[in-house]
Amino acid sequence: MWTQAAAIDLAADDRRVLETWVRAHNTPQSVALRSAIVLAAADGVSNNQIAKDLGTTRTTVILWRERYVAGGASALTEIAPGRGRKPSLSADQVASIVKATIETTPKGATQWSCRSMAKVAKVSPDTVHRIWRDHGLRPHRVETFKLSNDPQFPREAD
Repeated sequence: MWTQAAAIDLAADDRRVLETWVRAHNTPQSVALRSAIVLAAADGVSNNQIAKDLGTTRTTVILWRERYVAGGASALTEIAPGRGRKPSLSADQVASIVKATIETTPKGATQWSCRSMAKVAKVSPDTVHRIWRDHGLRPHRVETFKLSNDPQFPREAD
């Protein structure tokens, strides 16, 4: 059987910050849960009881207790490296789509459309649209179809 973990020593300032994060409507739910875990741990509640009360696992409670002790309140807002969805396109694929958009035109047309570029690049039209948006490309608008770092052709304000 496990022994009960010692209560976390929580500074008054940190307690105020964590309570604010738990109550605020615009706090990400992950941060609110982590804050609630640390607040309960500071009140001396056992890891099993915290997990049961907050609908999470004992492992999660232990993880966030340790991260708070190691890094303070700011550690509760950090996302560990390697988390999240990995990019499905490589940087080379994105660069080739951008280069083709800027330097070429499709056969029988004056500019690329998302669909025509998607067919050639073998990706979805939404992917092409996201790449164009991220790079500030709008091939259908002649006056804004210049790279934003070209001083001769200033970009139109969005």
